[in-house]
Amino acid sequence: MSPTPQTVPLPALPDGLTFLDIVTEWDPAVSYQDWRPQILVPKTFRPLAAPRTVVLANQKGGAAKTTSTVELAAALAAMSHRVLVIDADPQRAALSAWLLPVYPEGLAAADCRTLTDVFFGDATLAEAAHPTNFERIHIVPSGTTLGRVESDRPVGAETCLREEIEAVRDRFDVVLIDAGPTLGLLTVAAMTAADDVVIPTLASGLDIEGVDDLQDTIDRVRRRLNPKLSVRAVLITVWDKSTVARDMATAMTDRYPDAIVAPVRRSTRAKEAPAAKEPTRLYEPTAAPVRDYDQIARLLLPKAI
Repeated sequence: MSPTPQTVPLPALPDGLTFLDIVTEWDPAVSYQDWRPQILVPKTFRPLAAPRTVVLANQKGGAAKTTSTVELAAALAAMSHRVLVIDADPQRAALSAWLLPVYPEGLAAADCRTLTDVFFGDATLAEAAHPTNFERIHIVPSGTTLGRVESDRPVGAETCLREEIEAVRDRFDVVLIDAGPTLGLLTVAAMTAADDVVIPTLASGLDIEGVDDLQDTIDRVRRRLNPKLSVRAVLITVWDKSTVARDMATAMTDRYPDAIVAPVRRSTRAKEAPAAKEPTRLYEPTAAPVRDYDQIARLLLPKAI
């Protein structure tokens, strides 16, 4: 039996940090010059309960899906949740390169199980879930072969993840799926497995159009495969004060009246964290995005007892 790897605990944030105000509706009388970053939590929103499977999805690249997956995983782990992250992006395996899997001693990465093996029936999700360097976070890595799922379309692919996640429900409180920037079979499989959708998006007109296309896929999955799927949060990433950011927040609130709409503020230090192979929570714990993701995580899924 391989020794248990030594993992780094993800700490609570330092005392004295300032967090965003929470509102239940936007004030239309406030001009954009006076618009401050706030988190909108509608009166109809109810916190989620573990165990929970959440897919982070947006068909547009560059919306900070992978960043949001890593930072929410770190925040949830710091709250004592046991987190499994699934890298379902076939293009670059960015998540697997950031949260490095710790493979069994004596085995090369090429010989270890990945999400591709799960879809083709060569491994269970439990066998493909590896520890990371961070306490309470496991990862199912991706790889360059994951694109075969889209081209070869193995039997049962749409429901594969749902069935496999059910088999590990007792091991993890939260499963976070980082979906790729396409609306193909892998994203459909992720949505079929999920309870909830979190949409990271930039503030731009083109990104609003991308959310429209994503919503078409969500509606199709609801009709055919997963009627309980719901959008629980929209994260406006790389946020700064602008008319566009305000318009995006208003548009997302109108489109998803029961979802949290939250800004994630811009930070140069946060951009450096992937190269350091650490969540920003460890790399620069006082950075504004760390506070934002921490606050969003606590609103979505309260601290484990």
